[in-house]
Amino acid sequence: MIVKLIVDGGDMKPGPAVAQQIGPLGINMGKVIADVNAATSGFKGTKVPVEVDVDPKTKNYKIKVFSPPTAELIKKELGLDKGSGAAGAYKVGNIAFERIVDIAKTKQSGLLAKDLRNAIKLIVGTCVSLGVLIDNKPAKDIEKDIDSGVYDKEIKQEITQPSAEKIKQLKEFYTAVKEKQDKEQKAIAEAKAAEEAAKAAAATAAPGAPAAGATPAATAAPGAPAAGAKKEEAKPAAKKK
Repeated sequence: MIVKLIVDGGDMKPGPAVAQQIGPLGINMGKVIADVNAATSGFKGTKVPVEVDVDPKTKNYKIKVFSPPTAELIKKELGLDKGSGAAGAYKVGNIAFERIVDIAKTKQSGLLAKDLRNAIKLIVGTCVSLGVLIDNKPAKDIEKDIDSGVYDKEIKQEITQPSAEKIKQLKEFYTAVKEKQDKEQKAIAEAKAAEEAAKAAAATAAPGAPAAGATPAATAAPGAPAAGAKKEEAKPAAKKK
């Protein structure tokens, strides 16, 4: 019987989900967890797909570790907990193209790609959806650069490590991008808060209440002349003949 799990690399812990799947098999769950953690120790900080193949008769088992999802590898590379909620407008990191080559080599056997170049383009596509820059550019632009031959050297020579100077430059560039994004997000949030406050103030105003600073008009008695109107002079009574 095969049990499929998604675990934290090197840090699988007992829990209801694990107990529900492994408990009924009659094997030592503590030992399974220890063995899985040993097998996935190279993927610490990353979600890893694992299969535990158990022989129901002998209770022996084999552990098979699969390559983590592409998005997890990219997030691990950049130290991210999650991708951007608005990938087109808000960027969450800046990765070197050489690291894209490395991730593509790790994932190539499990990707529907005929060669490394196409595998790299699939990894770049994941960067697009996560909101990750590559070499200071939007990931979509990198796809065009690959097609036009800009990265032929890195791909042919399978270069996977950027220089220390490049890493520094990428970090500095993204720091500036993030500062700009944060200012824009703050301005948007402040404008929205002001708009909501104005709506709330308008909603709490009494219906028919005079505008602030307006002088309420005095109520005229029935039949009384309007304010400011001239009184008609009384005519003398006609003399009797």
